[in-house]
Amino acid sequence: MSSQFSKLSIVELFLELPLTLLSFVFYKVMKFMIGNLYTVYLTFNKSKTSQWRVLSEEVIKSALSVPVLMTKGPRWNTHAIIGTLGPFSVNQSIAIDLNSVNQTSQSWIAVIYNFPQYETITSLESNRINSDNQWACLTLKPGKYSIGLRYYNWGEKVVFPSIKVEDKVFVDPQVIPSEVNQFYSSLINYKNWFYLSLHYYIFTLLRLRKILPDSFVKQEYLPVGATDTEFVYNYLLKGQALQITLDSELVKNYDIYLTIYDRSSLPLSWDRIIEDKYLTKPIENNGYYLIRMRPKYTSLEEILTELPVESQISDETELIQQLKLKVKG
Repeated sequence: MSSQFSKLSIVELFLELPLTLLSFVFYKVMKFMIGNLYTVYLTFNKSKTSQWRVLSEEVIKSALSVPVLMTKGPRWNTHAIIGTLGPFSVNQSIAIDLNSVNQTSQSWIAVIYNFPQYETITSLESNRINSDNQWACLTLKPGKYSIGLRYYNWGEKVVFPSIKVEDKVFVDPQVIPSEVNQFYSSLINYKNWFYLSLHYYIFTLLRLRKILPDSFVKQEYLPVGATDTEFVYNYLLKGQALQITLDSELVKNYDIYLTIYDRSSLPLSWDRIIEDKYLTKPIENNGYYLIRMRPKYTSLEEILTELPVESQISDETELIQQLKLKVKG
């Protein structure tokens, strides 16, 4: 497979370049248009801004949800329960009820975005705050903000927390079903020409990553993660499997999450990796993968070692692509 594919790859890439460029432009235009439409929607639909909007089957079925998510956060995080709140006005501070988030999960992150720019302003992370306090407070400049909350490794009871704005309760706790993420198993059914056109360029981008600026590839492919989240990623060819080999220290110190996407950036499969060797099934068509690595911890005082991660990819054109993850150094 390797030698034959190598002969074809250059020709194939040149044939794909026009479609890749068209897809790149199409994505940028749609992201701008859909983003502005969503901003207008939130500006006038005040009832939606004062309650947690948790990603679920019900939300996905609404008209604007999938187009918004496929342009604002197309690398779906299948490993977290995700909720958003806002936009809402803040003069000085907000506070998050830690009792609710900590009874749901010991691994979570709340990200604060400004509105309407959607720039990340700051974040609260489970392994960087004192969970003995009932409220976690953040001081902000006057303006409009929204919150994105992600729960990992949640338990049977899932509660999105109460939020205070200027010491006044803005939203009460909201209990949701723990199986809310089941909709991911059928999300691939949304695949159509529109979403394929939006993300067609990503596969080619990843194949050319060795000759493109690393910052450009990361900007186009990676989501905005927590400050201590490590990302590993690459493309997969039709019929190719992925063999992952990890240092035991990484398995001990990190929660490791793998998601495989098809070319339209819809998730095909996902898993949490808990062994030092992991082999995926062969992918049916060209696609790509993303590994999220989050440090484990026991308490604020006993954060497990955050080890620098080094990735080595080999056999990119063989039936089984090899990925080795080890401690750098």
